[in-house]
Amino acid sequence: MKTKKSQKLYKKGLKHLVGAVNSPVRAFNSVGGNPIFIKKAHKSHITDVDNNKYVDFVLSYGPMILGHGHKKVVKAVKKASNKGFSFGASTKGEIKLAKMVCDAFPVMDKVRFVNSGTEAVLSALRLARAFTGKNKIIKFSGCYHGHSDSLLVAAGSGLATLSIPGSKGVPNDAVKNTLIAEYNNIESVEKHLEENQDIAAIILEPIAGNMGVVLPTEEFIQGLNELAKKHQVLIIADEVMSGFRSKFGGAYEKIGLQADIICLGKVIGGGMPVGAYGARNEIMQMVSPLGKMYQAGTLSGNPIAMASGIATLKELKKQNPYLFFNKTAEKIEGFLKDAATKNGIAIQVNRYGSMINVFFTDKTVTDFPSAQTANTTDFGIFFWEMMENGVFIPPSQFEAWFLSTTLSDKDLKKTEKAIFKAMEKVKTKK
Repeated sequence: MKTKKSQKLYKKGLKHLVGAVNSPVRAFNSVGGNPIFIKKAHKSHITDVDNNKYVDFVLSYGPMILGHGHKKVVKAVKKASNKGFSFGASTKGEIKLAKMVCDAFPVMDKVRFVNSGTEAVLSALRLARAFTGKNKIIKFSGCYHGHSDSLLVAAGSGLATLSIPGSKGVPNDAVKNTLIAEYNNIESVEKHLEENQDIAAIILEPIAGNMGVVLPTEEFIQGLNELAKKHQVLIIADEVMSGFRSKFGGAYEKIGLQADIICLGKVIGGGMPVGAYGARNEIMQMVSPLGKMYQAGTLSGNPIAMASGIATLKELKKQNPYLFFNKTAEKIEGFLKDAATKNGIAIQVNRYGSMINVFFTDKTVTDFPSAQTANTTDFGIFFWEMMENGVFIPPSQFEAWFLSTTLSDKDLKKTEKAIFKAMEKVKTKK
């Protein structure tokens, strides 16, 4: 694996970019070494500036579900861009994509498009507060919902505590209305609800993807539904990562979560910057210009992003790849477990639909504390050996791998070989 050109770009980028990157995980800090720089991608592969070619399981952290450069999506983007990049006015494409999204999410009567998952979530929180007239929000340790101030929080020493800022620059007042609970621990939620009368909503990833892939238990989901109804609080399902990844629609529906507001991003733009939040009419009537909850954006509903999203969802519905995703994820799980067993390495593999990842731990991973038992040093060794053998996975133990519809048998054979070599490298470095 050659890195000369990436190293050169990294050093050059340090002068005018923060850490030579525009998002922290790209810096490769958690796996050691410097970042690689990408020059192109096609279907299931991505190629860096040194011409190393990889099977891509990052997929821009989810949106490239059809693979890179799908011809119908590219055609739609080119056609839209020829008509203009942005108008600051309404277009037909917004109405078309809105119907497609609402049809895929039964709890949605109306949707508002925004520009990112972060923007979708912060707008959904404001909407929940406007609708309920309450101020506090319950979130779960290990669930990431973007970088807005009120959600950049870390849990305290107990299971049910007031939050403290998880980033410099976030004032205490910004997080005073955010309460931290523990994923898959319904008692931690119940404690908050019993002690606070001012809770507007509970927000969660139906399938967690930012502490690695972590699935909720049936008891946890049932408990959330019952508590939300009892205490008259809304449930916000952050499907920015899980949307369209396990079915044509949301994971919330498959797991039985009675969500009130849905947050989306990534896939519905087909790789273009886009996000969305939606709910039933009663709730969405609060949003300006119909109601008094203000939220706006010049680039919201951008015509090129709408065209990309329409083409992506249309093709995804046509392909209906979810059986393929399950079978492929099952194969990769088998590769990981076989290679780990052969080399005497303790791992856990969690997966759901087209999301999967491996934890280097002997503990069953059901929440953030158990995810944190993973050996990040072993993962770093595993990561770089995967790269050396032509497979690109997220440069973090706590990020989900994603599957695309363009993965071939040849790609899977290459992935299997890379996994076995990477596990052998972990064993020899112990």
